[in-house]
Amino acid sequence: MLELEAIAAALADAQFAGGLHYFPSIGSTNTYALQQVQEGAPHGSFYVADEQTAGRGRSDHRWHSAAGEGLYLSVLLRIEWTVAELAWLPLLAGLVTHGALVESAQIEADLRWPNDILIGPKKVAGILVEAPQATDSVRPVVVGIGVNVHQRGFSPDLATAATSLDLASGRRISRQRVLIALLQSLHAELGRLKRDRPAALAGIPERVAAVSSWVSGRAVDVHGPQACQGVTAGLDDRGFLRVQTADGLATVTTGGIRAAKIGE
Repeated sequence: MLELEAIAAALADAQFAGGLHYFPSIGSTNTYALQQVQEGAPHGSFYVADEQTAGRGRSDHRWHSAAGEGLYLSVLLRIEWTVAELAWLPLLAGLVTHGALVESAQIEADLRWPNDILIGPKKVAGILVEAPQATDSVRPVVVGIGVNVHQRGFSPDLATAATSLDLASGRRISRQRVLIALLQSLHAELGRLKRDRPAALAGIPERVAAVSSWVSGRAVDVHGPQACQGVTAGLDDRGFLRVQTADGLATVTTGGIRAAKIGE
């Protein structure tokens, strides 16, 4: 059970102070947060649910969100972003989530470009970043994060096999601790951007490479509009993934990757 007063107290000095909105059940926290963008909800509002009945992941995938089993969170940010800078948000959200899970659950995790969190070959968390169109430089962004925490079993039909923090760690992990760690990690990253945005953004590819076994030397299938197969060859200076294919070097700007099924 989430202790809302304790969560609020832990975030009292963060830019998310006073921003908590909790739902026992909701269709999708991201969908609700996007609606709140139109209602003028302020920067730092965040929406947490015990259950989602219509949870969403990237590429229109459904995110299974059983009651009390996982952490389902969406954060509304209102910051001055250029269109080019918005492209960094998925990677930044991946770094935020990776760091928070390693710290709060004391597990080793892998970051699969652009922002899936895996433990070994199994997915433990996914991220959906959505940016509605804006009329000025202060662009609203919704960062949705779903974490498998207590789940013990998963559908065999998942594109990537899944695990949970409990299964991976061998002990029961506090959803509340994970939530607080995520928001504190995001607070720290936003502070880094505020202090020196060019340097913070320029450092993202190196930081991703340091925590990811996927961005270099991995045989992958790229899914999405730039579908191809090849071996990853690092990130470019915009954070896009380079893949050496049979037809040459491709730069993947959208979509995702999975371990290659060689010969298929």
